[in-house]
Amino acid sequence: MNYYRCSRLLCLLVPFLLAACSSSPVNGAAPFSADETIALEEDVGLLVVEEQPLEEEDEWMEFPSPSEDLPVSSFGEIWGYLLAGRERDLIAGMPISDIGYFGATINYYGKLVDIPNPRNISRFNGRVHLVVTSNGNALTHFVLLPGSKERRELIADLLAATRNFDGLQIDFENVPIQDGPAFLSFLAELRAGLKDKMFTIALPARTKTTSDNWYHYAAIKPLVDRILLMAYDEHWSGSKAGPIASMAWCKNVATYALQVIGQEKLIMGLPFYGRAWGNTTTSTAYVYSSIERIRNENNVTEIRRENGIPTFDYQVPVSVKVYYEDDYSLAVRMDLYRTMGVNSVGFWRLGQETRAVWNLLKLEE
Repeated sequence: MNYYRCSRLLCLLVPFLLAACSSSPVNGAAPFSADETIALEEDVGLLVVEEQPLEEEDEWMEFPSPSEDLPVSSFGEIWGYLLAGRERDLIAGMPISDIGYFGATINYYGKLVDIPNPRNISRFNGRVHLVVTSNGNALTHFVLLPGSKERRELIADLLAATRNFDGLQIDFENVPIQDGPAFLSFLAELRAGLKDKMFTIALPARTKTTSDNWYHYAAIKPLVDRILLMAYDEHWSGSKAGPIASMAWCKNVATYALQVIGQEKLIMGLPFYGRAWGNTTTSTAYVYSSIERIRNENNVTEIRRENGIPTFDYQVPVSVKVYYEDDYSLAVRMDLYRTMGVNSVGFWRLGQETRAVWNLLKLEE
């Protein structure tokens, strides 16, 4: 059943147009020279795909009623992310082609640490990818410095660790904009060293290329076999309350990604988790005048002293707003992606989902 108001002709043409624009995975590609890397980033920096205004959901989409059967979506690749220590979340029979195995990371000295052991999930018959994260702008800048001992050793460690896996995925979410060329050359070195191993990258979701961030899909695409877009956290813990990934936002992200990345290399990420927001936050520091105001506003009359330090208690009502994902929302989003021509999806993360979602997924043979 198709729940989207779109031209059937357009739906039929999109996959052919995307296939004509996509390129095959790169295996053993030679690294770019420094000049080529900088030129590539400068060229891509000029590419700006204008963001389409978010459409109101009820203007472009009809949702199935709760009494209707939810659509079953089939994909060529279905990725599931698994945390080391949570191997019990990988259950036999899940329609999964690829596991992204967390959580190798980089310590303060630029060393690769916490590499999971793939033997712990030897029962899984699909591909297993080592996922490596780097947290913080300063640390990422440190390990990307061209010509540095730390960078050379990290690349060597990454290549060595990946020998026990089917592939490597880089998940560096805090790359400073000035380190864009360095990161591109870093990826190119890894691509060359990995040879026939699968090389993938996780990138933040975008609806256009802008000059104030360097995550240019078009520049990264030739260096990797797949790009997983983290199409979640549209609203996050520090934002106003809202969906982790609204349908309209996801449609815009997928539209842009299909244009720039193409069907063959794109993996659309979906969330299994939810978030809650409260309408008041009291954990903060106050100046004395603010303390006095709080006392007066809340009619505080009793002040105690603990070892000479004044303290008091008061209560405030809290209204909490929760957004989360269930089998209904996941089914509608998956059907949306499949209708648009997306061939691969990935889920963050196993163990957070409603088990009913696995009845709505099919892995294409």
